[in-house]
Amino acid sequence: MSKALNAYQSVNVNAAVLGASPAELIVMLYEGAMSAIQRAKWGIENKNYSLKSAMITKANNIVMALRAALNHEVGGELTQNLQDLYLYIEKLLLDANLKNDVELLEQSYKLLAELHSAWAELAKSGVGAEMPDASQSAVLKV
Repeated sequence: MSKALNAYQSVNVNAAVLGASPAELIVMLYEGAMSAIQRAKWGIENKNYSLKSAMITKANNIVMALRAALNHEVGGELTQNLQDLYLYIEKLLLDANLKNDVELLEQSYKLLAELHSAWAELAKSGVGAEMPDASQSAVLKV
C-alpha cells in the first residue's frame, strides 16, 4: 500500500511542478525547506539524530539552490541582499546540525517563512507568472 501511496504523491508533486510558474516554484522550494526544518526540529527533540541530519541537509540544499538561482547580472542590491541572507541561513542550519540546536532551526524557519510569505504574495498576484523579461526576472535566473 505504501508503494501505491508514494507513487500517487509523486504524480501529484510532478503535476504541481510542471504546472507551476517560476514564482510558484520558488514558493514550493521555501515550503520544502521549511518542512525539512520542522522535521529536523522533531528529530532533535526526539533524539533521532539521523533524521535531524538528513532534514537539515535537505533544507540546506534547497537554500543553496535558491542562492544559486539568483540572477546577479540584473538583480543588483536585492540579489546581493538575498544572497547574504541565504548564506546566513545556511550557516544557521550548519550550526544547528553541529550543536543540535532547536533555536537555530527556529531562526532559520522564521527567515524562510518571511521570504515564503513575500513570494507567495507575488505568485498569488500573478507577478512572475512567466517572467519573460529582465524586469521580472531580476532576482532569479529563469
